[in-house]
Amino acid sequence: MKDILFIDPGHAFGIENRKSSFILNNFHIIDMYDFETTDLSPFKAIVVHDFVDQIHMYNHRHLIEQFLNDGKIVIWGGHLEFEWLTGCPIFTPKNIQTFSDYNISIVQENPIFEGVNPDEMTFNKGVAGFFARGSHTPVPVGAEILLTLPGDATITYIDRQTTRGTILAHAGRDLFAQRMQNKSTDLISEQLLQWVHDEAKQLKERMNNA
Repeated sequence: MKDILFIDPGHAFGIENRKSSFILNNFHIIDMYDFETTDLSPFKAIVVHDFVDQIHMYNHRHLIEQFLNDGKIVIWGGHLEFEWLTGCPIFTPKNIQTFSDYNISIVQENPIFEGVNPDEMTFNKGVAGFFARGSHTPVPVGAEILLTLPGDATITYIDRQTTRGTILAHAGRDLFAQRMQNKSTDLISEQLLQWVHDEAKQLKERMNNA
C-alpha cells in the first residue's frame, strides 16, 4: 500500500487522476465518502482534492485534526468554504480590475517551487487566473507564506504551528495536477512529492524526540 492517501471526489474532473501513472504509483486513492471508514494509521500524508465534498469533510473534521496531531501532513488545494481544515481561513476571492491582479509572486524560496517561473504559474496558454483566483487570508500565526497575489493575498502557505503536524494549504487547484504542460510548472508535482517525503521524515524525528 502507498503511504500517501489521496481523497478522490469521484467526478469527471478526477478521471485523469484515476488513470495517471504518477498518481497510481505514488498514492493510495479512496473515494471521499469512504474517508471516515478508512484506517488512516498507515499514511504519512493526506491529499484532499479541490472538488471534494467540503460539508462531508467538515462533518469529519476531527479525523483530519487527529491525523495532524499524530504528526502527519495534510495537503489541501482549493477554495475552503467550510472550516474543516484546522487554522485555515475561508477562501476570499480576489477583487479583479485587470489581468495583472492575478500575478503570482514567490515570497519565500521553497523546494516545491524551485525552478518554477512565476509567470508560468500566472499564465496558462496566455490566460491569467487558472492557478489562483483568491486567497486564504489571514494565515495562521507563524505560517510560512510561499506564494501571494498582489496586495499580499496569500495563495500558498505551510503551517507547522497550529497542530503537531504540517498543513500545506493552497488557494487554487490541486498542486499535484501541475504536470504535463510543457513548462516549468511541470516541476511542481514531483518536487511537492519529494517535499512530502522529506517533511514526513522530519516530523517523525520531531515526534520521536518530543
